[in-house]
Amino acid sequence: MRVNVLGNGDHAYMFERGTPGRLLICNMPPFAIPRNEVYATCMVDFKMMKALQEGRIQLDMYDWILGTRPKVWMEQSGTFYMKYSHLIKGFYPHVPEYAAINGDKRMAATNFNCGHMAVHYACNKMRAEEVHIYGFDSIFDMNLGSFTDLLLESDRSTPNTVRLANNWRPIWTNMFKEFPNVEFHLYHSHNNIKIPITKNVKIHAKKKLDK
Repeated sequence: MRVNVLGNGDHAYMFERGTPGRLLICNMPPFAIPRNEVYATCMVDFKMMKALQEGRIQLDMYDWILGTRPKVWMEQSGTFYMKYSHLIKGFYPHVPEYAAINGDKRMAATNFNCGHMAVHYACNKMRAEEVHIYGFDSIFDMNLGSFTDLLLESDRSTPNTVRLANNWRPIWTNMFKEFPNVEFHLYHSHNNIKIPITKNVKIHAKKKLDK
């Protein structure tokens, strides 16, 4: 089975609607996609839950898969949980041990971002044979910009960008190793990837054509 995972980076445009396979999105998609084309949206952050609870963001057009911190949020906010329980396809609180960068287990869930969770869910729960990954620019460039930054304020200062990239990138290498029988396909405008990759990872580099 093929699963497509759509991130929020600048290269998300490389995903084309109608591409075969089930589609997981990270938080909100960077462009409009109808509900019937989306398997679920994946969320891992307290700030996304807070924005949903306050009504600053609407995501009731999709089913939800919620990670560790959203699960805690739901447990502490019964009314909010009851309001949206019909959308929750499942909780996925699993965080692999290798997310504890430098052995700091307290930070594992923080390091394990939405994209990590979506891809891991595709491999572990959906039993994907192929995972096609779009809009994950931080693997290729020092670019952590995200469509959700337009909706929720994020610290994109240089020191924080470097810190997050250093935390996020090793997780990908370990995840590719964890699932050696899964083919991972990464899409970007160049193939100068910034992490070690295994033989089950393929890069599809295609420059954006000017219209």
